[in-house]
Amino acid sequence: MIRVLVVEDSAAARELIAHILGSDAEIDVLGTASDGEQALAAVRQLKPDVITMDVHMPKMNGFEATRRIMEDRPTPIVIVSGAADVGGTATAFRAVEAGALAVLEKPAGAGHPDHRRTAEALVQTVRLMSEVKVVRRWPRSAPQDDLISPEPQPVSPPGAAVLIAVGASTGGPPVVQTVLSELPCGFPAAVLLVQHIAAGFTAGFAEWLDRSSSLSVRLPVDGERILPGHAYVAPEGFHMKVGGSGTICLSNEEPENGLRPSISVLFRSVAQTYGHKAVGVLLTGMGKDGALGLKSMKERGAVTIAQDKETSVIHGMPGEAIRVGAARYILPAGKIAAALRGLVSDTAQHCHEPT
Repeated sequence: MIRVLVVEDSAAARELIAHILGSDAEIDVLGTASDGEQALAAVRQLKPDVITMDVHMPKMNGFEATRRIMEDRPTPIVIVSGAADVGGTATAFRAVEAGALAVLEKPAGAGHPDHRRTAEALVQTVRLMSEVKVVRRWPRSAPQDDLISPEPQPVSPPGAAVLIAVGASTGGPPVVQTVLSELPCGFPAAVLLVQHIAAGFTAGFAEWLDRSSSLSVRLPVDGERILPGHAYVAPEGFHMKVGGSGTICLSNEEPENGLRPSISVLFRSVAQTYGHKAVGVLLTGMGKDGALGLKSMKERGAVTIAQDKETSVIHGMPGEAIRVGAARYILPAGKIAAALRGLVSDTAQHCHEPT
C-alpha cells in the first residue's frame, strides 16, 4: 500500500482529494492536514510515502512546508493547486525549487467533465512518485570529474550549435530550471523546450524560469523569430516546430505519443532544419516521447544528450533514448549546463538579468 498524507486548506478539496486517492486499491490515505504546520507534525508522526501539497494555506504555505519537509524528512511531494492560483506568480514552482517532484491541477468535482481526467492524473502521479527513492535536489555545484560519457569539447564556428532543443516530463521542472539558470548572460544560442505539465501551468512555469535565468523565457507566438539568448516554452495544446527561416511554427496537428505538444515533433523539426548546428537534450520523464526524435537529431549530426538514471525521477524517456542509440552523451542533471556551454561559442549577446 502507498501511504499518503493530503495537505489542503479547503475542506471540500481536502475531502475530494482524499476520496479520489482512497478509492484506489493500492493507496491508503493516512491522514489530512489543513496548513503547513499541521503537515510538518503529521509527516513526523505518520511517515507517509507520498504527500499531496496545496500552495496557498494559512500559517505556513506549501512552499515553506515543502522546504521544511525536505530538510527534516525527505518525502516525495506532489503540488496540487488551482492553475489560477499560480497564474502570474509561479508560486507552485517555488515549491518545486524546494524539492517537490510534480505539479498537478486540483481535481474537478464529481459530475464535472474534467473529473475523470484530473482524478486519474492524481492517482497515476501519486503511484509514480511513491517509487522515487531519492527525492532531494542534487547539488548544483556537482563535481565535474565523473562524467559517464566523455566531456563534450567546444565546437568552433561555423559548426557551433545555435539552437538547443530540450524535452522533459515527470520530474523535469527542477532539472530544466537548474540547466537554464546555469547558462550565462549572453548565451549565444536559443533554447526550445517542450515540458509535459498539467493543464493550466505552462505560463506559470515559463514565468518561473524567466525569473531565475539570464535567458529571456516566454511562451512564443506562431511565426516568432528565434533569437539567441532566449528560451521558448511550447504553449499548452500546440506542437512547436522550427521553420526554415528561423521562426517558430505552432500547430494543432494530431497528438503524437498521445501528447500535444510532443517532444518528438520538436526534435524531428530541429533535425531537419538545423542538423549539426543543434543540440538535443532529453530529460527525466515517463514514456517514450522524444526518444526517436532525438535519434533523428543524432543521425543529422546534432549532439544529443540523455539524462542519466541516477538523477532522473523517472528514467522512461531518456532510458528509451539510450536503448535505441539516440544519445551521444549520458549526463547527470548537474552537468548538462556545463556541456551546453562547451558546445556553444562565446559570442556575447544582450543579457536578461534574472529577478
